[in-house]
Amino acid sequence: MAKDEPPRRGRVTKPDTSEQHMRLMDQKVKTARKRKHSSTLWLRRQLNDPYVAKAKAEGYRSRAAFKIQELDDKFRLFRPDSLVVDLGAAPGGWVQIAMERGARAVIGIDLIFVEPIGGLDFVQKDFMDPDAPAVIEKMLGGAPDLVMSDLAANTTGHRKTDHLRTVALVEAAADYAMSSLKPGGHFVTKVFQGGAEKALLDRLKAHFKTVKHAKPKSSRDGSPEMYLVALGFKG
Repeated sequence: MAKDEPPRRGRVTKPDTSEQHMRLMDQKVKTARKRKHSSTLWLRRQLNDPYVAKAKAEGYRSRAAFKIQELDDKFRLFRPDSLVVDLGAAPGGWVQIAMERGARAVIGIDLIFVEPIGGLDFVQKDFMDPDAPAVIEKMLGGAPDLVMSDLAANTTGHRKTDHLRTVALVEAAADYAMSSLKPGGHFVTKVFQGGAEKALLDRLKAHFKTVKHAKPKSSRDGSPEMYLVALGFKG
């Protein structure tokens, strides 16, 4: 869903987080009989999140659009006429930013269907399926300039299990990036609990010129998520 006036590159307008504004946004969610308490808390958080409201006002599909926007402002991830792979593309907020900032096309993959976006070539599929990289490669028709991953495992409530699942996704995304990127390309992925594992960091540092962790301001307070950015693939 295109906007009439997309934001300028390098500029992020901060939501109004003043005390008066936040009081006005402090909406309460009535607890339905069949709704879990955790679901009620999630709904209230969504209603009271200024970035959720800002995304809706500006035509972005999710608040996550501001995260990749901030990361691009800092690291210059998107190049003019770039070819981008988006792992975990739903609902499409990152795709929207990629197209606004000069990408010629985005190849997206996700288990959840993504409504059409201009410039997006999408496949509804689990990235962890053995044939997923081959499917993406066929859709690409060439090496990508950027691989970005916002993949997240479904949580079980068991901290160790959830951590291992997340680590597996990050490693799979990194493996794909290092096997597909063109020289000079970039890779960005979501990580949790203090950042990437040391073994993965060492591998990335051996294949990229610069590897850094970053936490966008648009990430929720208290969220364990952060992002790993690897720049300048050595090939």
